[in-house]
Amino acid sequence: MSLADKVLAVNNDLPIKTNGAVHSGKVRSVYWLSDADSARLIQERGYPVAPNAPLAIMVISDRISAFDCIWHGEGGMNGVPGKGAALNAISNHWFRLFRERGLADSHILDIPHPFVWIVQKARPVMIEAIARQYITGSMWRDYDKGARTVCGIAVPDGLGKDQKLPELLITPSTKGILEGIPGVPAVDDVNITRDDIVDNYASFNFSSIDDIQLYEKLLRQGFNVISDELASLDQIFVDTKFEFGYVDDADGNEKLIYMDEVGTPDSSRIWDGPAYREGKVVENSKEAFRQLLLNHFPDPDILLNKSRMEERAALAVDNALPESVLMQVSATYSDIAEKITGEPLVLSQNPRAEIIDILSGYRLID
Repeated sequence: MSLADKVLAVNNDLPIKTNGAVHSGKVRSVYWLSDADSARLIQERGYPVAPNAPLAIMVISDRISAFDCIWHGEGGMNGVPGKGAALNAISNHWFRLFRERGLADSHILDIPHPFVWIVQKARPVMIEAIARQYITGSMWRDYDKGARTVCGIAVPDGLGKDQKLPELLITPSTKGILEGIPGVPAVDDVNITRDDIVDNYASFNFSSIDDIQLYEKLLRQGFNVISDELASLDQIFVDTKFEFGYVDDADGNEKLIYMDEVGTPDSSRIWDGPAYREGKVVENSKEAFRQLLLNHFPDPDILLNKSRMEERAALAVDNALPESVLMQVSATYSDIAEKITGEPLVLSQNPRAEIIDILSGYRLID
């Protein structure tokens, strides 16, 4: 079996019994279960949710996205070996810590395979909940051009690139295209202020104005849990994106939960502590892949300039990356996953066949 065969690049064509079309994102695909299968699993497995709660199967892939494009490698490698398993293992670790420390639940009910979650359908809050502890990336680029506010928050003069900020900043952006919100452009991933959210909380899918304060509390608490744990490993939690949503508990009461993924190399920047103290930034996250792409192509502006999206998409389609590049990325993901979880990352020999076999035991395969 070739290395390419061990990569799960396509995850939206599995023979999983679904109720409707499969929703496929950049990395994960979601299979919505029928009411009958949801109810059966809740009863058989004893999931702590209402008997009629809608469930879904979420399957991660090894695809790698950056700059809003999916990238591929030579020899038919359409993903990064170990990436999917690493992302899920890290998220599972943080979600478990959040529960144990009394923060909030997640949408995950069961983990039948390293690539698979059984989740409760959540009603998402339409905010990318971003928290920043250091000034880098897009925030630094704007600051370097003279910007002294981010998402309505004043930032002091005199900061240097990659410096720790005076305090943790919450700098939200929109999740998806939201129509009809005064002062908020109807485009995906646009920065918003806290006032924008407060004045239009229902448009962002909050059930009450008080839940804005709750989401900020859970964001700060979650960030601090991860930051402290990474610090004990001599790693630096630089910035991250959380997502939140609502589900009903077993008694039918609505609650705000963490969803999507948390504290992963895809959703966060993680820096090596010893290197940072020596004045260098060594990325243990997808940011290393972004930097690699910026250095790989002769015109990095294509990757940074949103007005050149057509050229960027063509670049991703027309350029197969060297296998050595993808294996370098694989090592980054696997190493940080093993460091965080304290356990070796076991790579599937044939993830597709394994998933089908395991979900057959749940009577979810057509």
